[in-house]
Amino acid sequence: MLSQPKSVKFDLGGGREVFIETGKLARQADGSVTVRQGNSIILATVVANKEPREGQDFFPLSVDYQEKFASAGRIPGSFFKREGRLSDSEVLISRLVDRALRPLFPEDYLCEVQVLITLISSDTEVMPDALACLAASAALAVSDIPIKEIISEARIARADGEFKVNPSRSELEKADMDFIVAATEKNLMMVEGQSSECSEEDLVKALELAHEAIRFQIKAQQELRVLAGAGGKRDYKKPEQNEELNSKVKVFAKDKVYEISRKGSSKNERFDAFGKLKEELLSGLGEEATAEQKKLAGKYFEDLKWEVVRNMILDDRIRLDGRKLEEIRALSMETDVLPTPHGSALFTRGETQSLTTVTLGTPLDELLVESAAKSDYSKFILHYNFPPFSTGEVKMLRGPGRREVGHGNLAQRSLKKMMPGNDYPYTVRVVSDVLESNGSSSMATVCAGSLALMDAGVPFPKHVSGVAMGLITRPTDGKYAILTDILGDEDHLGDMDFKVTGTRDGICGVQMDIKVDGLSMDTMREALEQARKGRLHILEAMYDCQPAAREDVKPHAPRMVKLFIDKEFIGAVIGPQGKIIQEIQRETGTTINLEEVGSFGEVSIFSPAKEGLDKAVAWIKGIVAVPEIGTVYEGTVKGIKEFGAFVEFLPGKQGLLHISEISWKRLENMEGVLKEGDVVKVKLVGVDERTGKFKLSRKVLMPKPEPPKPRENQAPPRPHNN
Repeated sequence: MLSQPKSVKFDLGGGREVFIETGKLARQADGSVTVRQGNSIILATVVANKEPREGQDFFPLSVDYQEKFASAGRIPGSFFKREGRLSDSEVLISRLVDRALRPLFPEDYLCEVQVLITLISSDTEVMPDALACLAASAALAVSDIPIKEIISEARIARADGEFKVNPSRSELEKADMDFIVAATEKNLMMVEGQSSECSEEDLVKALELAHEAIRFQIKAQQELRVLAGAGGKRDYKKPEQNEELNSKVKVFAKDKVYEISRKGSSKNERFDAFGKLKEELLSGLGEEATAEQKKLAGKYFEDLKWEVVRNMILDDRIRLDGRKLEEIRALSMETDVLPTPHGSALFTRGETQSLTTVTLGTPLDELLVESAAKSDYSKFILHYNFPPFSTGEVKMLRGPGRREVGHGNLAQRSLKKMMPGNDYPYTVRVVSDVLESNGSSSMATVCAGSLALMDAGVPFPKHVSGVAMGLITRPTDGKYAILTDILGDEDHLGDMDFKVTGTRDGICGVQMDIKVDGLSMDTMREALEQARKGRLHILEAMYDCQPAAREDVKPHAPRMVKLFIDKEFIGAVIGPQGKIIQEIQRETGTTINLEEVGSFGEVSIFSPAKEGLDKAVAWIKGIVAVPEIGTVYEGTVKGIKEFGAFVEFLPGKQGLLHISEISWKRLENMEGVLKEGDVVKVKLVGVDERTGKFKLSRKVLMPKPEPPKPRENQAPPRPHNN
């Protein structure tokens, strides 16, 4: 007999109930739950191998979040009409969950774990990304897979001055702060989000409110675990240990590791020195040492480096490259470094370097962002590339990985806060190519992107910079050190990776991963203040390099003008079967996009040359212009008749220039007076009340000749007798 499903519920506030259920779907998985809010339902499953792979020395965790289009009653728009590779949005949600779950597993647990999270029913007002980690954690909670504790995630947003947990999609559109926070019952684990220049204290308040909401979610998972009868956690095979070998490694290498670490050398010099020391260590084990022993000795050597460098920073306040804890590496930056791109910048900080370009495009270049709930277009795109040579490595070149998508997203959200509104006509693409990397290439991308956007003439009001912070703690004596502008090695050996972006006036983006228990809010405030100082230091150098955005785009950049016309003229601009708009584009060399927006038509005109742009603008303005009596126009003769000429004085609008209105001199006929194609200035003098045709005059624009004077000795005209 099948067991009955078990469920629990909790309230997010305002009657928004969330239900967590297990025992009904996917029962062969080690753990399976559904999470429901409104009509949104997420299925999360987790499966772990019973044994680690032979020779495995790392923890293989994979987390995949996918939205089924059927969940929203839609068919995918791809050629194959089925879900394919994960979209960037799905990758970002997968990363949010992965980063929160990974620290939960014991350090000696090496069995492969797969977490699959699927949106199976969509609600247009419920944001599924805020529920994905809750579902994954609940699936782990009801399984026998060993985890140290239960976690959850919550979104905290501020709209109209009020904070709200897991707001609706409509509420989120008005928010000036939007953060996803993951935490255990006691400690924060992960923060990711954006804001419109919020203060450091506002961020701390948001984190506290989110943590309070997460505790309710953890309590619900604990209740479900009890209801489901989930027993203890499974035993697992732990990696082989050899304390005698570990002691030998420490005796041989500890002091030497310290000497190399405190020299303040470059990344490559340290790498070579540590590599040589490791070779000496392994060769010193003797020929009798087995391959397994050498592999284990290599692991102990890496553990020793981790311990020695951390203690050096905590006790001696010395960093690997010789800097002080709050010191930022040497900065170098320049703009307009490439002749052809519409904007470019080269930003170098220590051994991290980004070459970033900006391309200005038309509305036709907008990016379609498709999800189960909705499809939307984005006019601001940022792509981040991390080639293997940036770290001196040889790797296969493949498509962008999850790291590239995640780092690019942080930079994009940070810069987007300073981008002009929807009335800005260009589609803007920023591409960051990381040429060197030794820590925080995503923050270099933010800085280089800000410089390149200003170089391109995008009306970017303020520079945005970013800095990566680190934290090293020692619970035994309570010592800790907050590091500004961390190196790659400091990221690896630290307890926190905390990236903060913003302007002089506030925070625009945050990405934080915490690997240690017990991070207090006071320590968080201290880290935020240290990050603010670092951000401002970089901003000063950026303003010295590029004080403000160019007043206009570069000469070789495309020109763009946006016009708004009355809805009734849309058909006139397009013409029958698109004849008119195609003619305008062909004759002026422009690209024209016309959309109906409410009661107006939005016309975007794009041209590689100013001359063509001006011609197209004048053409369209002429089509939508309402002729006014008394106005002077420059017209083109379209036809000649014996009684006058027909002149097109506005696009699509012709009037009669009667033979009597061409000149003050009486003309007997039109022969030799005007010909088709002639350009003449005319004045609209009236409209025929019967036919509605326009009446034009040329002679009124000419000086009227004076009557001839009488000749001498000529008698004046005789007066008429009445």
